[in-house]
Amino acid sequence: MKQPLAKLKRLDPRTVWPSEPRDFTPWLAENIGMLGEVLGTDLEVTATEQSVGDFSLDILAKDLSTGDAVVIENQYGSTDHDHLGKLLTYASGVEASMLVWIAQQIRDEHRQALEWLNERTDSSTSFFAIALKVLQIGDSPPAVNLNPIVFPNKWQKATRRASQSPTPRGQAYQRFFQGLTDELRERHKFTKSHIAQPQNWASFASGVSGITYAAVFAQGDRVRVELYIDQGDAQRNKEIFDGLLLKQHEIEKELGEELSWERLDDKRASRIAVYRDGSIEADEQTLAELHKWMIEQLLAFKRVFTPYLKELTA
Repeated sequence: MKQPLAKLKRLDPRTVWPSEPRDFTPWLAENIGMLGEVLGTDLEVTATEQSVGDFSLDILAKDLSTGDAVVIENQYGSTDHDHLGKLLTYASGVEASMLVWIAQQIRDEHRQALEWLNERTDSSTSFFAIALKVLQIGDSPPAVNLNPIVFPNKWQKATRRASQSPTPRGQAYQRFFQGLTDELRERHKFTKSHIAQPQNWASFASGVSGITYAAVFAQGDRVRVELYIDQGDAQRNKEIFDGLLLKQHEIEKELGEELSWERLDDKRASRIAVYRDGSIEADEQTLAELHKWMIEQLLAFKRVFTPYLKELTA
């Protein structure tokens, strides 16, 4: 007996999101992890409909692996010169390192323009063109497909960036955190990030805007894993910290150890961390132990803190 097959249909995005600015852009901001997976990094939304001069940027985000700004311009229909100009204007206005253009159809002349820009710009600047598709099989719910049409040559840009690493110490940080990032992504689905940076920390999305998990080589031959709270407003940051502090006993019991609760009243942000001795200059065996410890702590932090964060930020 032949297996009946359903027909795959391509839908107009307007059947799901009637308005690009009022429906699709808010949806994408709420599901920014889907775009992050396509781009190979963890993204965090900073603002939507952000004013840049006389224009309004659809989504301003942050690449958590670098801290750099990401501009996202959405467009129904085919790409046009007007939106290309806006994309470049927004990028210059916020000094973005990653420029993302999402449209239903990427015209050849715009694909060629972005590919040319990827070839000519330095390793810290990347241009993406993403084709938006909405697909449906039979009567099933519609599914979104974000298909990258233009993207930078990661190997080439990573090679350039590595050659520009300022010091051997920076390269050591990059090697260490590359291994950490790869394991977190491939074995634990903890992050979408692919490329580590030559810096003493690696930051990962928590699922709540303005709150991240991080692994850090700190001063004084100490390392830490932390929950870092910075939603851009000191009062709100302290409210979230204080809300978590009220649950200190429950949180530490679930984690199985005491934490360092750092309200940081002289700063905008707050931190909750666990520390141990360690240095990037340690031998390979010790670095392997630090790697294992950071993995365990990051996974535990996410498991324990997630329900508390959702309750406080709902």
